[in-house]
Amino acid sequence: MSDLSHPDAWESRPSQLPGLPIRIPFASLVRGNVAASGPTWIPLVLVLGAIVAVAYADHLVVPLSLIYLCILPIVVGATFLRRVISYGLTVVCVLLHDHYSPKDIHLGLRIFHNLSAILCFALVVYVIRRYMDQREALARTVRQQRDDLLRDVELAAQVQRLFLPSGKPAIPGLEIAGMMHPARVVGGDYYDYIPLDGHTLQAVIADVSGKGVPAALLMSATAAAMRFGASHDRNMLEQVQRLNTGILLASDDERYVTLMIAEIDTHRRMIRYVNCGHNPALLFRASTGTLTRLNSSCPPLGLSPQEICELASADLSPGDVVVFYTDGVTEAENALSEEFGMERLSATVRSGSSLSAEDLMTNIYNAAADFCGDNFSDDVTILVVKCDFDSFSIPRS
Repeated sequence: MSDLSHPDAWESRPSQLPGLPIRIPFASLVRGNVAASGPTWIPLVLVLGAIVAVAYADHLVVPLSLIYLCILPIVVGATFLRRVISYGLTVVCVLLHDHYSPKDIHLGLRIFHNLSAILCFALVVYVIRRYMDQREALARTVRQQRDDLLRDVELAAQVQRLFLPSGKPAIPGLEIAGMMHPARVVGGDYYDYIPLDGHTLQAVIADVSGKGVPAALLMSATAAAMRFGASHDRNMLEQVQRLNTGILLASDDERYVTLMIAEIDTHRRMIRYVNCGHNPALLFRASTGTLTRLNSSCPPLGLSPQEICELASADLSPGDVVVFYTDGVTEAENALSEEFGMERLSATVRSGSSLSAEDLMTNIYNAAADFCGDNFSDDVTILVVKCDFDSFSIPRS
């Protein structure tokens, strides 16, 4: 049984109950797109009001025919109302004009004038209807293409997520946590942590210039090349050189990739890294409470055929923390166009250095999100590696 207490029940059909007012189903009189976009009674009231106004003026000015003024309500009706209603209004306008016209006009001339008016009005309605139909067909096509594109982009996002690590490698003495938050459905950031053996982890973070689908495609190619290189070669400098060659072949001159690749060895308690134009990772030393920046030593990948890089290293101690990030963190802006910056990031790392890798990563993201009102203009990627050497018996060579 239908719910007669709901107001939409009265709008959809006339009431059959005695003593209750009959509601006109306005939605059945207007075009489908108009019915879905707002109040349905406004176009009808506008058209009928205009017709009444023209008829009244035609009645007052007897010597002069004002039927041409009916073009306005007829155009509005053809734009907003259904086809049958639109053509019916032409007949209504002509009948009202005929009713208020002088009665001494010859019958044949009167009929000729009325038929001419109906034909002219019908032509106007036909042209307007054709235009509106073509416009609606174009809108449907655009919506369909937009929906197809959104599905394709969502599929691309699902594929892109496959390149991100799905689990954490079990390397004794290391806590690992990473996240990537794209500014759009797909992003140009990438991170990974790849176990090379039972005591060595390779951490990678990269940022493709630009945003959207082009950056995401190049990011996917970079991720696939990194996975392949890590499993076949332990020489980071050669990995970088091959990756640079591949990016040059796969992208145009406007695309490049900043990348930092690091190997953390728990036996040697050492980090060895190559920074190709990427944001400097932060190394927090628990023993002194100081932060060291692991700066870049070579340009981004994809700019020059020859990538001349240097391999740098640093010792690690129990409690030390390495934080990798992309510029989406430091360049997050608040309402005053101030950037989150290195100072705030460094303060967050210091204050959360005693937390787990997962909690510190979450703290960094939340601090940047609170600063910019969770309105990031770029992809945000954070990778945290915490050294927990004291929990395991690790021989130092």
